[in-house]
Amino acid sequence: MRSSLVVCAVSLGLCAAAADAQTLNTDQDKTLYALGLALGNNVKDFNLTAAELALVTAGIGDAAQHKEPKVDLQTYGPKIQALAQERATSAATAEKKASGAFVEKMSKEPGAVRSASGVIYIPVTVGTGASPKADSTVKVHYHGTLRDGSVFDSSVQRGEPISFPLNGVIPCWTEGVQKMKVGGKAKLVCPSETAYGDRGQGPKIPGGAALMFEVELLGIEKN
Repeated sequence: MRSSLVVCAVSLGLCAAAADAQTLNTDQDKTLYALGLALGNNVKDFNLTAAELALVTAGIGDAAQHKEPKVDLQTYGPKIQALAQERATSAATAEKKASGAFVEKMSKEPGAVRSASGVIYIPVTVGTGASPKADSTVKVHYHGTLRDGSVFDSSVQRGEPISFPLNGVIPCWTEGVQKMKVGGKAKLVCPSETAYGDRGQGPKIPGGAALMFEVELLGIEKN
């Protein structure tokens, strides 16, 4: 309770306003709330604690109300990027550790084969057609999830397969899909090093994340 009061105080009394904002009665209410979402999206990667968010909110309040800044922006503004990098590295390290445990678990699945790169190939249905090469253009259906099962991309959900050259995608796909035959289905478990590494990809794939794909190889197209 005390920490909540501190946050409210440092946030310039915005707690009450935030509570009122939950009603969002008018179109303007919703637009202003959307402004808050936009501002929040700009700082969410910092993984702020409640106390840290209160300080950020205080800074927004002072700037928005034309109050005298409590720090010199010329001095501390350049430190923002360093803080962002520090938080991103910390988050990626934690995610990589958790993803490592997930990859290890998946390596114990029936039929799972782990390659030297760490990619895990789990056949579901063995196809009867040809296997692609590293420079082949393939047509596939796929369903991509994170270690917690949340979907980040899925041609299956879109209801439309996709074609692409195997040498133009993440290493996990280049390696794993070559093990398949047309008509087959398989699971590919991709350690972060064979996917998007510590940087992640967009808002849905965090840095250090292992990925899992359910892939159906529909065909190999002529180059």
